[in-house]
Amino acid sequence: MYFIQSCSGGNAGDNKDAVDSAKTVNKEVKAVEKDASDFAVKAANGGMMEVEAGKLALEKAVNPRVKRFGEMMVKDHSEANNKLKGIAAERNVALPDSLGNDAKDEIAKLMKKSGKNFDKAYVDMMVDDHEKDVSEFRKAADNLSDSSIREFARTTLPVLETHLDSIKAIAGKK
Repeated sequence: MYFIQSCSGGNAGDNKDAVDSAKTVNKEVKAVEKDASDFAVKAANGGMMEVEAGKLALEKAVNPRVKRFGEMMVKDHSEANNKLKGIAAERNVALPDSLGNDAKDEIAKLMKKSGKNFDKAYVDMMVDDHEKDVSEFRKAADNLSDSSIREFARTTLPVLETHLDSIKAIAGKK
């Protein structure tokens, strides 16, 4: 398995970030079909972002429900990230070893918030993110060419659906 070290400082203007580097290696190695490797890279980046944002929620959230949700994000997404790393190692798929620039920017914005403003920004971010994740994981579970990565998407999907239901309840949305 490859882990790609990003040389970038995290600025949006940098030539390559860890996500782009992993995709480039996967294109060259061609261990699995592009749809599967691209999904794995995106899932790894998203999972790392969920863990980092969850850690911020543990530190900065004022609403106890938001703190508990952050704790669940750290636990569940760390577990999913570890499963994905194992599959990637078996399938010879490169994953980013750090957040891509877009994810770094999202975390940086969140770090600037505090109090109830942090809670609102974090909850809004998690609703949007999990709506996208559920859609992408459902599509991957139904369509990916690689059976191992497709199965990862299929087994992770119910966890993401639970996260989406939980964060919508916190946000007061149904």
